[in-house]
Amino acid sequence: MELKDKKIVIWCGDAPNQRALACKIAAQFNLAGIVLDEHKVTASKHKQPSFFQKLVDRFRFAKIYGAWKNLMGYYNSQYPSWPNVPVLRVPTVNDERTALFTKEQGADLVVVSGTALIKKPLVSLQVPAGIINLHTGLSPYVKGGPNCTNWCIANNEWHLVGNTIMWLNAGIDSGNIITTERLDIRQAKSLNEAHLRVMEHAHDLYIRCIGYLLSTSGTPNSIPQNSIAEGNLYLTKMWTAAQRKALLANWRSRANNRNFPDIKTVPLPNA
Repeated sequence: MELKDKKIVIWCGDAPNQRALACKIAAQFNLAGIVLDEHKVTASKHKQPSFFQKLVDRFRFAKIYGAWKNLMGYYNSQYPSWPNVPVLRVPTVNDERTALFTKEQGADLVVVSGTALIKKPLVSLQVPAGIINLHTGLSPYVKGGPNCTNWCIANNEWHLVGNTIMWLNAGIDSGNIITTERLDIRQAKSLNEAHLRVMEHAHDLYIRCIGYLLSTSGTPNSIPQNSIAEGNLYLTKMWTAAQRKALLANWRSRANNRNFPDIKTVPLPNA
């Protein structure tokens, strides 16, 4: 089967950056369908901040919130519509219709980005070339959320900014790694530019990885994360005002940070 005949199905969130990724994939490969996870899940039982607390937080850390808002605005203007392929909208990616739709489209490869945590039995769906996942962070060093680039800046760990493509498993950003690449954002003029650089790099890395997987005749990369390093898992509830304050302080002093130690990454073969 030629590369142009191999079919891709995307499972992704319904956000402008995911729409941009889908459009980029459709421009180079045979995109057969899209499953949109609308994230209609039960609200968290954890205590939520009051409206006043949210207002104060967004005013105090406007640069952080604004960077993501501007990023979404950019992709919304550049990619106003989804590719012209069959689309299935589900309240959560784990809906039983996801597997059926994927099989109906004859997927050779499933590409995942921005969905809820994928659970069994969906995570075990048999697809010829497999199911791969994009993590906009450098695994295994930085995993979780809500945004790994922000965590790296807040921790003053500039050398850990990057992206990962991995085989999907049932954990949080814990699958065997296909490829990782680092990205130096210290020269970005603003947080807006920094986040755009990271997302554009993520999309580019994903495109290159898809091409590699669909064209390789050998056994593709599959590197266990624990063979590289232990790393840290960050959760949204850990992203407090203290971390946001540290991010802003470290961003202002980024030019003074020259620490960029060598770490182990996983390059694409022949890349």
